[in-house]
Order: sequence, then structure tokens, then C-alpha cells
Amino acid sequence: MKGLDATLRSLPLDMPRPRWWRRGAGRPVSFFEFWPGWLFYAPVVLQWIWLGLRYGDFSLPTAANPRIATGGLCGESKTSILDQIGAEQRHWTAPYILFQVGENPPRDAAAAERAIAEAGLAYPLVVKPDIGCNGTGVRFLAGADDLARYLREFPPHLAIVLQSFVRDEGEAGLFYIRRPGEARGQLTSLTLKSSPVLIGDGRTSLRDLILADPRAGYVPQLYLPRLAARLDEVPASGEAVRLVFVGNHCKGSTFENGGEHITDELTDCIDRIARSIPDFHFGRFDVRFRSVAELRRGTGFTIIEVNGVGSEATHIWDPRTTLPQAYAAQFFHYRAAFEIGRRNRAAGHPTSGLMETFRLWRLQRRVMAAYPMND
Repeated sequence: MKGLDATLRSLPLDMPRPRWWRRGAGRPVSFFEFWPGWLFYAPVVLQWIWLGLRYGDFSLPTAANPRIATGGLCGESKTSILDQIGAEQRHWTAPYILFQVGENPPRDAAAAERAIAEAGLAYPLVVKPDIGCNGTGVRFLAGADDLARYLREFPPHLAIVLQSFVRDEGEAGLFYIRRPGEARGQLTSLTLKSSPVLIGDGRTSLRDLILADPRAGYVPQLYLPRLAARLDEVPASGEAVRLVFVGNHCKGSTFENGGEHITDELTDCIDRIARSIPDFHFGRFDVRFRSVAELRRGTGFTIIEVNGVGSEATHIWDPRTTLPQAYAAQFFHYRAAFEIGRRNRAAGHPTSGLMETFRLWRLQRRVMAAYPMND
């Protein structure tokens, strides 16, 4: 974390924060935001069952993106999606390589360093498992020592992604839908993501700063284990301490509904990128960007990940979102996934099938349980 802190301290802290953060008042957490997953997603599961019965295939959404394993619902390779972005649109993506981890960490580290050099990449880097979700196992690598440490903790015989760290401070999730036959897709959601930042006073420990914060103190279990080695530190007066690196809600990042920033220019740009991916119809582009103004113009951003059917419109985790609004968004998107899958099935694209989808879901759960803790 020291290398991460040093690098992030060199970046500006004046990018957009959630409105509750900028106001310094208001509701920091919606009442349903941290419900247990089984409780929040129960209505979504019921809708999925109803749509599966209606269309005669519970795995129908896996045909929404037929060139991606399970349509990107679970068990898919992250690089297998990025690799499909057309050559003319590839410049939007942060450079990356895929590396297969073996059983000898020192030898793996040496091989990984050679692969990094051959690909023309340089530290700092971001490392993530090739199969996974929700930011599990994602870390910042300031140098070779961080990579060697990660490889010692990573399970053997699985692949990792080594990707250039994008220094732009802004991060966003852009949800895209294009029904088969439509000339142009649409952006149905834009979420601005922020890493929680606490400001030291020279007297209070990091642990107490977390517990006293209106939002972080509500979910300290997201931060305390990750920062266990630093909890007794006393940040200097005015020192900014970022609590999490990965832009995932379940890992502690804060989300703001940025739907008002969806423009025709941005939609056209993402549509061109999405259409360069063969038969891609449904999913989320995770990007880092220089400024909201540039993002609105469809410029100044870099794709760090593309997710398929397993992704969601994350603006629902804005504390201002009501429960009916959250479910309306969930129902709309999963209904669209079924409708797109139905059209693709009619065009001859097979679904993954319930048993194969379940097998890959279990595989994903099993390997994720073995990944190192994320930054």
C-alpha cells in the first residue's frame, strides 16, 4: 500500500465526488445499500425465474453476447473480451498482457518481468485475476517487489492480467445496450465512482477516522481488514488517506448517478467501440477519464475493463437512489438481457445451458475464494 499511496498522492483530489460528499451533509448510505445480497437480489431472482419460464430457458441471457463465454454472466475471461475490441478502436484500451501463473513464485516473477518488458509495459501496473468480479484480487503494483509478493499469494495454474495503471483520476461505469438489428446502441446508465478519502488531523488514528466517518463508519468491515497494518497510524494534519483502490461498491468505493452526463457524443463513441466487438449487445464499460467535460464529449477516457451479462447498472448504489428506482433499473436491464438472448437464439446462437452456466459459476466462486485481498 505504500507504493500505492505515494502514486495516488501525486494525483489531484479535485475530481467529482458524490453529491453527499461535496455537500458534507445529507444521507451517506441508502437504507438498502448494504443489505445482504440474498435479500436485495431476491426480487431479481424471481424475475429471472419468471422470464426463464416464459422463454423456456433459464440461461437465455448467456446468448446476449454469443462470442463471450456465458455471455459474460460468470466464468468468462476478462482478456477474452478485451481481445475482441477491433483494431481501429483498440487505442481506447489500457495496454495489458495475460500471464499464466505456475507453481514457482520466483520463477513466475522472473517470467512475468520478461513478459512486461517484451510488451513495452512499465510500472506502475494494475494486476487482476483473469476470471473474477467485484474487484476481488485487484491490486496496484508500484514495482517488482509488489508483483513478486502478489505471485506468492496467488493460486497456481490460473491466469492474471497485468495492465498499465491509468493515472487519470476519474472513474466511471458506462452501461450499454444494443438490441439485435438496431443501428445504434444506447447508454442506459453512467456511474461516477470515487475512492473514499479521509483527511488526517495529526491526532486521530486511521482506525478512529474510519469509525467516525459518516459513511465509512457505517461499513467499517469493508476497510478495517484491508488496512489492518495501518490502523494505528496517525495521519498528519491535512493528509489525505484513500481507503480503497478498486472501483467496486462492495469493496467500499462510493458511487454517484451520473446519468445527466450521457450525451450523444459519448453514446456514439461507446457505440463504435461496442460494435467493433463481434456480436456484443449488453454490458458495462469501466473507464478512467481526465474530466467530466471530456467524458461528455466522448474523449479523454481509457477502458480498463469490459463486462457482459454479469454486470449491472451501478448507479443504483448512489445513496439518493430509492428502492423502487433501484429495482426498476434492475428489472429493465435483466429483461433486456432476456430479450436480446431470445433474438440471438432465434438467429442461431446457442445459450450456455443451465448446467454449464452453473458449473462455471461454481468455478468462479471457488477460485475467487483463493485470490489475495484486493487493494
